[in-house]
Amino acid sequence: MAGTELEILKGITLEIKSGEAVAIVGASGSGKSTLLGLLAGLDEASGGRVVIGETDLGELDEDGRALFRGRHVGFVFQSFQLLPALTALENVMLPLELQGLAKAREQAQVFLERVGLGPRMHHYPRQMSGGEQQRVAIARAFASRPSILFADEPTGNLDTHTGAHIIDLLFELNREEGTTLVLVTHDDKLAERCERRLVLEAGELISCQ
Repeated sequence: MAGTELEILKGITLEIKSGEAVAIVGASGSGKSTLLGLLAGLDEASGGRVVIGETDLGELDEDGRALFRGRHVGFVFQSFQLLPALTALENVMLPLELQGLAKAREQAQVFLERVGLGPRMHHYPRQMSGGEQQRVAIARAFASRPSILFADEPTGNLDTHTGAHIIDLLFELNREEGTTLVLVTHDDKLAERCERRLVLEAGELISCQ
């Protein structure tokens, strides 16, 4: 009906500590991806506040949120979101160059080596498997050394063996870089690896343990 408001999330209050790994779980349509988008500053809440560190995202305009994300936030998506016309190296370099980092190529190479893709860094996404593309996406997300990384179903399009490798890689980089992880997942093995599990049901946070 025209003019009808749809309330997706209801009265959610939570705190995530620096360096913590947190899984957001729940049935399809429970609001997981919406919550992730709000926490990452990709979407704007109609009420309430989202604060990362000392920054209230609600006080920033769209350009300000984009600048904040570029400096402090990394993303890993189920669909990889690699640019097909760029090599693995160029895909990882791009956000670093947009930030004006002088050694973007060197830093991109370091992280591609760390995810085991040194020999593949000059290949294009179409020449790589799904698992390899996801590793490129992880290298891209961590290369800017974000303080917090958001991942939306990072193993959703991968087979069990490859997904397990991606999970190991995420937590290895989490430990080494001290990056806070916030993961939306249906993967029980991934959720079990996290320190806490946030359970959503019909837009409400019913468990935060």
